[in-house]
Formats: sequence, C-alpha cells, structure tokens
Amino acid sequence: MHFTNPSRTARAAAVALAVTIPCVTLATPAHAADRRPAQAVRVHDRLVDVPLKGGTATVDTATLRVTARTDAGETLELSAPAAGTPGKPGRVTTTADGARWTYGDSGLTVTARADQGRLLVSMRSTGTADHTLKWPVTGTDPSSSALQLPRGEGLSIPVADTFWNSPEAQLAGSHVAMDSQLSLPLWGYTAGRAGAGYLVPTDIGTTLDITSERGRLRTTAVHAFSRAEGTTDYTVALSLTDGSPVAPAADYRAWLKEHGQLGSLKRKIEAVPANRKLLGAFHAYVWGGARTAEGVRKLRALGVDRMWLGYDSGDNPMDAAAVTAAKDAGYLVGPYDSFANGQEPEKSDTPTSAWPDRLYPDFCVQGADGKPQTGYRDRGCYMSSEAFEKAEPTRHYLADRTRAMTANGADSYFLDVDAAGELFRDHSAAHPMTRAQDRANRIARMKRLADAHKLVLGSESAGAWSNQVLAYDHGSGTPVHDGLWKAEREKEKWGGYTPEQAPGVFFKPAELPPHVAKAMYDPTYRVPLYETALHDSLVNAERWELPYDKLPRQKTDRALLAMLYNTPLNFVIGGDSLERQGSELAALQKYFSPLHKAAGTEAMRDFRTLDGDRTVQRTVFGDGTLTVTANFGTKAYDGLPGGCADAKLKGDKKPRRLCPADVNR
Repeated sequence: MHFTNPSRTARAAAVALAVTIPCVTLATPAHAADRRPAQAVRVHDRLVDVPLKGGTATVDTATLRVTARTDAGETLELSAPAAGTPGKPGRVTTTADGARWTYGDSGLTVTARADQGRLLVSMRSTGTADHTLKWPVTGTDPSSSALQLPRGEGLSIPVADTFWNSPEAQLAGSHVAMDSQLSLPLWGYTAGRAGAGYLVPTDIGTTLDITSERGRLRTTAVHAFSRAEGTTDYTVALSLTDGSPVAPAADYRAWLKEHGQLGSLKRKIEAVPANRKLLGAFHAYVWGGARTAEGVRKLRALGVDRMWLGYDSGDNPMDAAAVTAAKDAGYLVGPYDSFANGQEPEKSDTPTSAWPDRLYPDFCVQGADGKPQTGYRDRGCYMSSEAFEKAEPTRHYLADRTRAMTANGADSYFLDVDAAGELFRDHSAAHPMTRAQDRANRIARMKRLADAHKLVLGSESAGAWSNQVLAYDHGSGTPVHDGLWKAEREKEKWGGYTPEQAPGVFFKPAELPPHVAKAMYDPTYRVPLYETALHDSLVNAERWELPYDKLPRQKTDRALLAMLYNTPLNFVIGGDSLERQGSELAALQKYFSPLHKAAGTEAMRDFRTLDGDRTVQRTVFGDGTLTVTANFGTKAYDGLPGGCADAKLKGDKKPRRLCPADVNR
C-alpha cells in the first residue's frame, strides 16, 4: 500500500477563498440585496452606521464592537469589543462608499463599508512590526443559540450543548486555522429569529479560536499581520441572516459568484466531457482481482452503471485492458498521485515520492533555519510548489509524471494533498515562497491537469478555494474529530496495510469511540454547509479510508446523509468483497444514480428540519429538480419510517423510498 497515510490531514483540511434549531429555510443571500434606495454610511462621533440587508450595523471605532439593529427592531451584537485594544482611533473620515480611520499605536488603517448587503471591514497594517488582532469576537449576544462551523460538510452546534462544551468534543480550547482546517472560510450563529454570518476572504494567517465561557461556545478570529508572510491585509464580511443554519454558506456562495470564483460542474463537463461520468457514480478504490478487466466486468454485471475507480501507485496498477473495460462499463478510472513528498529515490517507500535528477533534496521546502521541512511522519521532505513551477516550463517534471501515470488510458486523476493544504512558506533562496504563492501554484498545476491533460481531477478534502479547478474531492464530506486519528493508529482494532489484496485499514470493520462517532455522525448536528455553497461546482465525498462498510454502526446514517445531500458513497473493492457486499453496493447505487444524474449539477436551494429534535430533514435541489426527505429517527414521520429516505424528482407521481438497513446484501 503506497498511499500517504490519511491521518496527515489532522493538520490539514484546507479551506478558504483563492483570494488575498427550528424549522428553517435556506436564507436569501446577502447579495440578493434589498430593493430599497441605497443608504449612505453615517458617521457620528466615534460611531459608524452601515446599512445591511435586513438592518443597520454600528461600528464603535474605539473598541471595534459591532451591533446591529434589524428591520424588525431587534438588537444583535455581531462582535464584542476586540480582545485587546487595537489602540486609540484617529479621526473618522467618510469615503465615497464608507468610512476610514486609523489606529496609530498599531499602524492599522481600517475601512468599513456596505458591500452587497454586508458590512465589509478591511484592515491594512502599515507598521514594520508583526502583530495580531483578535476580532471579531462572536457568539456573545445572549440570544445566540447555535454555532455553524464548516468542519467537513458542516455542523450546527447548540452553543450550550453539554457534549460540545466538554473536553471529549475537543472543540472548546481549539485554535482552528482557517486556511487549512475549515472547508469554507466562514462561521455563523443562529440568534433568536435572526442570525449572523462571518466570511474571511483573507483566511491565510487567520485562526478561529473557540472557547467555552459559562457553558456556552464563543468564537474569536485572530489575524496575524506579517510583512514576511504576506498577511498585512485582513478583511471580514459580516452579515445579518434569517437564522437558517446554512445561511452563512449561502452568503459565501453569493460572494464567490460576485467575485467570479464559483465553479460550475456543467461547464467542467463541457470542457472535459468525461466529467459527466461522475453523475450517478459511487467511488471506490480497487484491490487485487478487482483491478483486472474481469473484476471490472464482474462489477458491471451487478447492474452498477456508474463508478469512479481509483488505484494506488504501487507495483500493480490497473493495466490498459482493465482501464478499457472500465471505460466500456461507463466508469471513470484513475491513479492516486502526490506532488507533495520527496525522498531519496533508492530508499523511497512509495513511487510517488521518488523524483529524478536532484529534485530531492533541491526542491525541498526550507524552514527559517535553512533545514528541509520534514515530510509527513518524518518521511523525506515536503516539496516546494514554487520550485516545481519555476522548473516546469523547461523540465516538465509534473507533466512527465502525469503522462507516465496515465499511459494506461486512465481518464481521471486523484492528486493527494494539493487542495487540502497545509500551505507552506519556503525560505529557500532558490525558490522562496509565501503561503499565498503556494496556494496559487497548486491551483495553477491542478488547472493544468484538468485543462491540458483533460483529466477528471480530484484531490483531498478540497478547500473551497480549489472549487474552480476540481471536479470531485475525497474528504470534505467528513467532519473529522481528532479522535479518528487515534483510532486509526490502533492497528489491532482498525487494521493495517496487510493483506495486500484487502488491507485491513480499509476492509476491516471497526467501531469509533462513542464521543468520536457523536461528533462526526450524529445527524442532529450535521448541516450541509459545503453543499449549500458548492454542490453544483464539484462532487464531494467522504474520506477514502472511511469506506461505507468500514463503520457498520454508522451505515444507515451515512447512507441517508449521502442521499439527503445528493453526494456519493465511497467503497473499497477487493478480495471477496463483491461476493459479500456487491448486491448492497449495487442496490444503493441503483437508487442514487438517477437522483444524482438529475441533480448533481444543480445547486442545493433549500435545507430545513421538519421536527423539533432535528431528526427529520429535507433538501431541495435546483428549481424543484429533486426533493429528499430523510428520517434519522426511530419513529415514523408523516408516513416516512425511521431510518428511511424519500426522494422525489420533478415529475414523479410518488416518492422513491430507500431504507438502507433493509437493502439486501
């Protein structure tokens, strides 16, 4: 087995922009602004009033406290005063569309203005010394009831929830890097009949600190201003919402669209027609005989009409005959690869880490001490994307690698690490690089894979900044709890990388610790933030080391979540797994396929809970193209049994029902 070990992404679940609960419906995004005549920003004493969609925000320049008064007459604290004074503010002056002031003590220049119904606060550090700012300070309003956090697909957590405030949840006291540990660069709160959304376009250099204060979850953004790191600019967009748990993601989708950064799976299909084969497909890595032409035909004979099939980069990849059989079956097929790691070629533990010439160690990221940045689990080094970008026009290392990996006719490619972060600053004199440059380099080379090589491209736990260049990802569907990595290290229980035909790490059923299972898969906490923002841009799946049969206790909930979110399940196939699970895989895929073919290129337009305990949930895609209702509870709801889902395509006279526990194996 030659995959990079999956627990690497305990440190990297990359996210952000590629730029420097009761029954609720999906909120109207801020950009669909109110049609009232535009109101001017008003400055009075040290206060700045800024019109918002749904009300007016007031910024206190002395403390950076932000309050809002809604059109309904309610008052909401969008931010408490900055944690630590930014300094004494200078005189506030009006600009064409807002207000500006400075904090001489810290060298910050601040502007506040209305932007598409949001309050946009931008700061620039003009000082020479590095410093940090802890702002906004959020969740402080007494009416705040739930925190929306884009961990994986997304969570909506009651702020006073006993579990999430406890040490077991490992949330309170955490410092979350917004560029690598959230799938979207945002968070939000439900507060009474309203809510608040916070979007950070300048996510690099920003962390979200989460605390428990008097048994309630609060959050504070912390930005590090640094000339050397290229993080002297800091922008936060604050908005009022209708309280929907997915409203912050809806606003982020609008932001992406406004700035030309929202991808389209329809356009990706036009550019690379093979992308269409993602629609209706489940995903699986294959092993042993499943990699052969005969193995592929056996899968197709079960009635499975669409699949994405991946294989590792070891000594026995899928050959041309197997690839041809996969294409003939209507499947996508492609290798696993990584440009992130380099090792001594003669000692490398995986072919993807062996590079020609002196790329190792010459292309290693260098730390401030001049030493190579040690690779994952002390394996070689992390390779500099800047070194590759400088060499690629003449040496074609990456293009040559890709051509070799797809010489068997593969039409897809899974590039590990690139879309997930972590991002690096490279101190090498030969290829210096900031984290922002690292991100830009990764976007550029992923775009070449899709555009120049015409490959159906996927990557790991795709940060939203990569949504325009990817067609699919493995990982952003999973809200990982750090306890998962501990569980995976317990090889006797979890399984290792043997036997070769069916490694236990993938094939051996395992049980998550109760607190980990609750944090990751309790459907009452889950909300589709990622799908609200990006469902029609790329296909999002769970982590590859968590195939459907890996976690037997979570199978029903995972199947229902996949159908509710219109996202594929992932599997592993090898050994005798088709004999054991083939009929189940085929039945689930048969149910999913027409739903995803119809709605996989449509936006998720609505999400709501239908009962008080949040166990019955509904989604709508497109203009009513698909409506799915899932009952995660044990009691029937309006005729829908517990543990079942009803899906209705436009034109259907009656819903299509799936009860995963009843699917024949």
